[in-house]
Amino acid sequence: MPASLTAPPPTTTGPHPRRWAAAVVMMIAALMDLLDVTIVNVAIPSIGRDLHASDSALQWLVSAYLLGFSATLIVAGHLGDRFGRRGLFLAGTAGFGLASLACGMAQSPGQLIAARAVQGVTAAVLMPQVLGSFRTLFQGRERGAVFGVYGAVAGFASAAGLLLGGLLTDADLFGWGWRPVFLVNVPVAAATFLAGLMLVPATRERSAGRPDVLGSALLAAGLVAIVLPLVQGREHGWPLWGWTCLAAGVCAVAGLGVFEARRRRAGTVPLLPVRAFRLPAFSVGVLVQLLFSVGMQGFFLVFAIWLQAGQGYTPMQAGVLTAAFSAGGFLTAPAADRLAVRYGRTVLAAGALLMAGGSGWVWAEVTQAGGTHTGAWPLVPGLVTAGAGLGFLVVPLVNVVLSAVPADLAGGASGIFSTAQQFGGALGAAVVGTVFFAHAEQGLTEALTAAMPWVTGGFLLCAALCAALPRRAVDPAAASAPGSRTAHT
Repeated sequence: MPASLTAPPPTTTGPHPRRWAAAVVMMIAALMDLLDVTIVNVAIPSIGRDLHASDSALQWLVSAYLLGFSATLIVAGHLGDRFGRRGLFLAGTAGFGLASLACGMAQSPGQLIAARAVQGVTAAVLMPQVLGSFRTLFQGRERGAVFGVYGAVAGFASAAGLLLGGLLTDADLFGWGWRPVFLVNVPVAAATFLAGLMLVPATRERSAGRPDVLGSALLAAGLVAIVLPLVQGREHGWPLWGWTCLAAGVCAVAGLGVFEARRRRAGTVPLLPVRAFRLPAFSVGVLVQLLFSVGMQGFFLVFAIWLQAGQGYTPMQAGVLTAAFSAGGFLTAPAADRLAVRYGRTVLAAGALLMAGGSGWVWAEVTQAGGTHTGAWPLVPGLVTAGAGLGFLVVPLVNVVLSAVPADLAGGASGIFSTAQQFGGALGAAVVGTVFFAHAEQGLTEALTAAMPWVTGGFLLCAALCAALPRRAVDPAAASAPGSRTAHT
């Protein structure tokens, strides 16, 4: 490995002179990941037609990326803390660019799914290094400012991904169809890698322990074992091997937690903060995070297919309509943290109820229209309402839960929250997608109508669970830095 990738951290104690330039470079790299979930959602119907993908393959296009991310995120953060964030950031950026190239060149659903999984892994390698570097390079008000800019970029990415995905797919550049949705990352990754070599300084935590690589592999295997039968089971008639695989996955994740709670290996950073899970507020908060992701990612998968394959929308029209969800989030996200500090869990419960109400509105409009064409405007109020609920629920969730988590567990808790978000998305594509495709022979409108109770029910369950969260949130200014990724929408 070149010496430039393993250079020791700076010895000066003052602010790094290139910290803001480095922050811009890292945010551009992070933007590739933040865009990549929503940008693909709009293109999924076109991908399915071009590659003759099965129903389960369409589910895997979403789930593979999110599974790769969720399985790698925690250990990648620990590796960066111990061995240096710069090298892993550069490796993740380069890997993401190469994986995007492989996605754009894929000739079969299997090739594209494999490349999507690698995309998720490499995104998980680079993302913790961005947030960890911000915590190290910036102090005081500057730290709050850089995380504020990052939050704004992440929020912008949700809407931009939907619009860019529709634009690139509709444009059919060079006759490539949907492929530019992935290929656009290649020059961005190359430029970011070169800029990172010059501008991103080396940082690490000198007190960081050894990452639990073996535990990370077990966690990854467990998460895949849970999602695999949920995606493939319907096509194979729900065989015994599927239920066995699902049970094994659950036991693997639970067993990992029990093992880490009992072992006393000095110097090794536990993969799962078991002490935090013993706190009801934290356990409930993780479950809320997982359930909202199940509903949201499941909804966007089936909604995109219904709009384009069932209602005749072009990818661009579908992207513009779905961006109404992001618009709702822009309305509430700026005030969400302040309101949560004052009103605590009530704000989160209200957000979950808004998400349930918005999805219920869409459900009602689709049901009322029956098999006829549903115009865009009747769906907009529901999408905006659901997006507004997302801002109230997700933005302050970590801060609310941190009020019950000891300071020494805050970093690990943030990693678990991000993992739950990504795994929940993979689970949502599996569960909601399976319900949708099981009814697709009756018509896509009937399929969407059958899937929507799972979406709305998940959000209602989130609202009920919020009653077990702490009454008040911590002040965001008092929290050293937000550790969770902004939700993809």
